[in-house]
Amino acid sequence: MMKTFKIMKLMLMTMAVVIISTVSCTDEFLEVAPSGSLSSTELTTLSGLEGVLIAAYSQLLGRNGFYTGSDNWFWGTVMGGDANKGTDAGDQSQMNEIQYYAVQTNNASVLQKYGSLYEGVARSNAVLALAALSETVSADDLTRISAEARFLRGHYYFALKTIFDDTPYVDENWDEVTPVPNNQDLFPFIEADFQFAVANLPETQGDAGRANKSAAIAYLGKVFLHQGKFSDAKGQFDQIVGTGVTASGETYALLPNYANAFRSTFDNSSESVFASQAAAGTGNVNNANGAMVLNFPHGSTGPPRPGGCCGFNQPSQELVNSFRTNGGLPLAENTWNSPSEAVASDVGLQSADPFTVDSKPIDPRVDHNIGRRDIPYLDWGPHPGFDWIRNQPNGGPYSPKKFIYYEAGIGVENDVSGWTPGYTAVNVNIIRYADVLLMAAEAEIMVGNAQAGIDLINQVRARAATSLIPGSPANYECGQYPGVPADPMAA
Repeated sequence: MMKTFKIMKLMLMTMAVVIISTVSCTDEFLEVAPSGSLSSTELTTLSGLEGVLIAAYSQLLGRNGFYTGSDNWFWGTVMGGDANKGTDAGDQSQMNEIQYYAVQTNNASVLQKYGSLYEGVARSNAVLALAALSETVSADDLTRISAEARFLRGHYYFALKTIFDDTPYVDENWDEVTPVPNNQDLFPFIEADFQFAVANLPETQGDAGRANKSAAIAYLGKVFLHQGKFSDAKGQFDQIVGTGVTASGETYALLPNYANAFRSTFDNSSESVFASQAAAGTGNVNNANGAMVLNFPHGSTGPPRPGGCCGFNQPSQELVNSFRTNGGLPLAENTWNSPSEAVASDVGLQSADPFTVDSKPIDPRVDHNIGRRDIPYLDWGPHPGFDWIRNQPNGGPYSPKKFIYYEAGIGVENDVSGWTPGYTAVNVNIIRYADVLLMAAEAEIMVGNAQAGIDLINQVRARAATSLIPGSPANYECGQYPGVPADPMAA
């Protein structure tokens, strides 16, 4: 027994000497690469940089909430008065105070949107910082990747500027320690990013959805327009109206049917200048358009409907009224809300109650944007009214209609693997060619070229006039301006 103990003691002492000797010679056994992470060496290769860049693009979907996507359905449509939050008053009640411009500083949805946009900035900055360290990627690829990253950073900062106004500006050189003021004007930085993108992006790209030169020109023009720099904006739009191309090289053009600009089967079309990309059927809903997953007709009574949840983003009565026409042209601003011009609705009526669709002239785009009682709702049949509305007294009688999947497209235009079928494959066009034409029209009018502006507006109206709803009982009328109206900005 004693002999065995001595042998074991000798073995342990020998092992200790070996370990001490090993430790004194090298620390390599302590240098274990963290699992689930990549080194800067891996990330500064071409495939590494492309992967980080795609992550910056993916943030366009929002990623962390119902109100964070590039569609801005709440931050633009609802806050601008074109829609009500909808649903029940107590559902996502923090959104009520935002809609009523009585927001509190601890509002979770404000923090989510703010954080989502800065996540996009951070991812864009990561691309630029890594690109500066790369020693293996060609100069041409580094320039293109940096230009795409700066385009994306410009987009995220533009969204921050238009929603939150002055916010801290950080770029890829920030040390993450030095305090950053929040009172800087972001526009000069945004302009610089898009100017770099214009100068360095290729006209065509190998993948749909990537920013290209024409998209950068369009976005820079939009940035100028928002600042009232109309001559500068016109200079940008002049370069792409009629001649700009998509990332795949297709010349910009309006789709013949307005409705198709919001259908997944027409994603990345000739009308798409820059869009956040969505896909269905990829194994989970993370690649689908989830930011508008709540914005579908609600409930289970009545005829089959898309989504089934949750009754948010209900178009306002004022938006419906604004489509009223006289002689094919819009009414003077706000006169559409007068009792004699307001569009008749089924508010207060059950689906079984009789209802007659308003018979006065109206722009057909109303029924591509808004679900109204007894008007065909895509290919789902006539909208039944009350049975598809979650809480009519709270949100009104209308349903959203853009970005909705078709019944014939179930399983292709939407993802059926989530908690709701409302995750769609519909891209969100951050800039459409129709937007370019209308922005160019505003710039022309503001620099004194009213007729040129009206001609551009008429291009958009000509497409609208032929985009009718088959089987609709509505009285559609949409004409073109025969000349310059007394107030061309009201066109």
